[in-house]
Amino acid sequence: MTRLDPLTPTLLARDPLRHRPSLLLGPDMPLALARVHECGGSARHTFAIWVAMRTRGPVMWITQRHSPNRLNPDGMAPFVQPGRFLFVTPDRAPDLLWCMEEALRSGAVPLVVGDLPEPPPLTPVRRLHLAAETGTREGVLHPLGLILTPGAGGAPGVETRWQFHPAHAPDREEWHLTRLRARSAPVRSWAVALSDGLFTPRPG
Repeated sequence: MTRLDPLTPTLLARDPLRHRPSLLLGPDMPLALARVHECGGSARHTFAIWVAMRTRGPVMWITQRHSPNRLNPDGMAPFVQPGRFLFVTPDRAPDLLWCMEEALRSGAVPLVVGDLPEPPPLTPVRRLHLAAETGTREGVLHPLGLILTPGAGGAPGVETRWQFHPAHAPDREEWHLTRLRARSAPVRSWAVALSDGLFTPRPG
């Protein structure tokens, strides 16, 4: 993988890169790095854990201090090491986006997750994209931003938008995943099963 100088015009440009590196959740399931993605649905926190499993290094998880959706380390442990997570808990909802932007711009972690109470408007999303594109430093290439939004989500300007819902049966743990929006891929759905501690998608 080619390492880019963080000060080159390529990274500072607002136009999307033609050959942007990606994190792959599965076949035809790329998450472009140095961009911001969105996931909604009742299992959106599980989706974020799945993404974290596909990365190495620390994960910054930003949520409001009094949010009822705080992660339980015991529930995380079968999938990822809780010690990888840096939890940031600002008091005010507007500070969540500021923390995300600063974390992405710093390039200090490969994955920044923002658990938001509602979808952000277009201008903050654009700022997050630019911060992610400029957040390259020694040891970390193109940090990935993931915003979690309740309900159907709908943040404008995100690179991809996903919905993740449980579809468990008595004999298996399974979820339904839908890619609702992507800049260069069609709408598509998968059934995601848990096997040997790994999330395994198949067309569904």
